[in-house]
Amino acid sequence: MQYYDVAKIINTHGLNGELKVSLITDFPEERFSAGSELALKDDTDRVLTVKKGRPFKQFWLVEFEEITDIDQAEKLKGKTLVISEANQQELPEGVYYYRDIMGCQVIDNDSNEEIGEITDIESPGANDIWLVKEKNGNEFWLPYIKDVVKKVDVENKKIYVELMEGLRDED
Repeated sequence: MQYYDVAKIINTHGLNGELKVSLITDFPEERFSAGSELALKDDTDRVLTVKKGRPFKQFWLVEFEEITDIDQAEKLKGKTLVISEANQQELPEGVYYYRDIMGCQVIDNDSNEEIGEITDIESPGANDIWLVKEKNGNEFWLPYIKDVVKKVDVENKKIYVELMEGLRDED
């Protein structure tokens, strides 16, 4: 079974087993909602059930049903929480996991010509931007908006785009 990193346990918080975690997921509200099941990366048979989770500064504080005191929590410091593929919910339409977008071929929607490949993703604001590396080595950022990204074909690792003027450095 495939597992995906969700968060790294940084420290304990309080005496009742609450843990401070740094996020590796884009979906903390779902991952740390009550009843959500996570496992430890180095011991995927050990399932932890979220009792409650809440944002705290740039981290999240998470309580698990199975961890009830600071001694149990101490043992988890430095470990990574993972979710099994089976426990991942379906993503809403138009939302993708980074792993599904990275490495996709970028194709011109009109000419069907290959432009390049997605090599990085950033979330600077309202929408993500995807870094496209062209065959000639040039790079440019592609905004993930309806006007530009026309079709995402995760199965075949292809993204069809309509490039607006000024996106690429064309001489």
